[in-house]
Amino acid sequence: VQLQASGGGSVQAGGSLRLSCAASGRTFRSTVMAWFRQASGLEREFVAAISTDGGRTTYSDSVKGRFTVSAESSKNMVYLQMTLLKPEDTAVYYCAADLVAWRTSMNWKTYNYWGQGTQVTVSS
Repeated sequence: VQLQASGGGSVQAGGSLRLSCAASGRTFRSTVMAWFRQASGLEREFVAAISTDGGRTTYSDSVKGRFTVSAESSKNMVYLQMTLLKPEDTAVYYCAADLVAWRTSMNWKTYNYWGQGTQVTVSS
């Protein structure tokens, strides 16, 4: 199973970026796909998650109202549309996926499958 994240880059505050994550592998199955981020010197933190049936989404308070997570389950794709970006959003963003219970979807330790990370840099 492989997850490939893309779409990071450098933008000015107030700008937008869209991250994509493609999951592949013959045996890949998941119930939740999620995004986490890790800023330099800090712990990995939850950003957003979506159930693979598309029925549920959840966001961290810091991104709620600015970021939107979506998925195309038939293509094993998950997206993160980021708007009104702030300098504090600067981090390496990781996608994750696994067969996890929804109640644990915000805990990065419950995921076994991770993308390689994509850098997002927001300048003021």
